[in-house]
Amino acid sequence: MIKVADSSKIYLSSPHMSGREQLYINEAFDQNWIAPLGPNVDNFERELAVYAGVADAAAVSSGTAAIHLALRLLDVQAGDTVFCSSLTFIASANPILYQAATPVFIDSEPDTWNMSPGALGRALQEADVLPKAVIVVNLYGQSAKMDEIMAICDRYGVPVVEDAAESLGAEYKGKKSGSFGKFGIFSFNGNKIITTSGGGMLVSNDVEALRKARFLATQARDPAPHYQHSESGYNYRMSNILAGVGRAQLEVLNDRVGARRSVFDRYVEAFNEVDGFDFMPEMDGTKHNRWLTTLTIDREKVGFTPMELIDRLAEDNIEARPVWKPLHLQPLFEGMKYYPHTGEYSVSDKLFENGVCLPSGSNMTVEQQERVIAVIQEMVERVKVSE
Repeated sequence: MIKVADSSKIYLSSPHMSGREQLYINEAFDQNWIAPLGPNVDNFERELAVYAGVADAAAVSSGTAAIHLALRLLDVQAGDTVFCSSLTFIASANPILYQAATPVFIDSEPDTWNMSPGALGRALQEADVLPKAVIVVNLYGQSAKMDEIMAICDRYGVPVVEDAAESLGAEYKGKKSGSFGKFGIFSFNGNKIITTSGGGMLVSNDVEALRKARFLATQARDPAPHYQHSESGYNYRMSNILAGVGRAQLEVLNDRVGARRSVFDRYVEAFNEVDGFDFMPEMDGTKHNRWLTTLTIDREKVGFTPMELIDRLAEDNIEARPVWKPLHLQPLFEGMKYYPHTGEYSVSDKLFENGVCLPSGSNMTVEQQERVIAVIQEMVERVKVSE
């Protein structure tokens, strides 16, 4: 174990407050806007929509809730199918099950680690009945190949839900991530690039659809003096207090992206010459927000496995994790259709087998990152010596 002056826990991605959150929270208390909705919610929605370059936004309780509302607005029902990226957190696909629909999983491709346009095209071509939607995920802060994916989906007339939960602040050919599909999704979970502790946002250029989303998210209460409901709804709206946190966080989003990109650059500088370490690429014409620094490890070249590295970091109180386990490998989705990138070659399987997420918080000090780097360098050097 490496001896360091500070052995406190280094987290994968911890919340990073700006210092202005309390101003908006105090304002909510001063105005007694404590219950859900209020001026902070209205302003957060407007400010986020402007940032993302879309017409409107609806603040909700989580990114998962936002995906669920998007599927509801697209009339996804029992018996329908929805195509979804496989290499992602389960929250991308769970709302498909909420609607009693069936997911069909699409593999990644190597350039972005995101949805493979080739696999998507094959899946649509072979579909007996077209899906009600395609959920494309922008993994770890890198946009998918949105031009190709949008062109394919437009050809078949299938709407796109862009799951940008991890990619707020990223860009694709000059446009903000989350602004391409019929609906875009953001998450403000505690580990995201900005946070409201828990929360999400549904965005779209369809203002009427988002008006319906707000209606559904507030228990679908009809406009009547008494409590009247003609369809089922949800308790999905964000509170005015949490929206105040989000407003302060949004003010520093560009700084947070810059900080995480600097963290990534320091890792690359330290390990770029290590044969067998390959960092997640940044596609030309895009800006990766580097929410997490991720890489693959060739165990034959470096002499240790991703889990051995994760376990070794844990010994020094440092949190690291494997890349997401693909959804087509999850017990919950056993037997569901899956379309690999090419033939029988599954990119997402390989990324899961070989991938690692390193601590990447925007509030990491240089000293903390050097501590992480030192542990990894020790492992690399130990293998060289043993050879």
